[in-house]
Amino acid sequence: MKQTSSRLTTQRMTRLALLAAAAVVLGYIEGILSAFMLLPPGIKLGLANTVLLYSIYLLGPGYSVILMLLKVILTGFMSGNLASAFFYSMGGGALSLLMMLLTRSIGRESVSIVGVSVVGAVFHNVGQLLVAALILRTPGLMFYIFPLMIAAVVTGVITGLAGRQIVRVLRIPGSSDPFQAKGGEEL
Repeated sequence: MKQTSSRLTTQRMTRLALLAAAAVVLGYIEGILSAFMLLPPGIKLGLANTVLLYSIYLLGPGYSVILMLLKVILTGFMSGNLASAFFYSMGGGALSLLMMLLTRSIGRESVSIVGVSVVGAVFHNVGQLLVAALILRTPGLMFYIFPLMIAAVVTGVITGLAGRQIVRVLRIPGSSDPFQAKGGEEL
């Protein structure tokens, strides 16, 4: 029994490392795309959130927290500005993850992965704006929340649709379909 347990731990840790690498790479690609798409400041596609959705639905809350922390730290090192990037990313990432986990838990049978993704996108923006307002001591930044919310809903839907496909395709062998309700209906 210990061999199986150890093997599962090794498999999950390997999966976690691969997911962290994928999240960092997708974040990097997203940064490049954002520059070419001429998006307003603070608006991003949220590509790395697809990886976090996978973790929430198939690995669970503990691994999702570790994955978010790894992404924030590794992205901070890659940006060359660990201190600043860390606080903004941590504020958005932590609030986003908390709200996605709560939404997933409370709305297990009534909120789809797309809904969870939209909640994550909205609260990521809220978290980053709160950190910016605190660091810069400029509460007026909170007025930027309105255009960010519109963008969050749009990007959250896109990311959620992509996340749903990723979870379906990359489901862990032997696990049940996370989108099936008790009666067999798809959520």
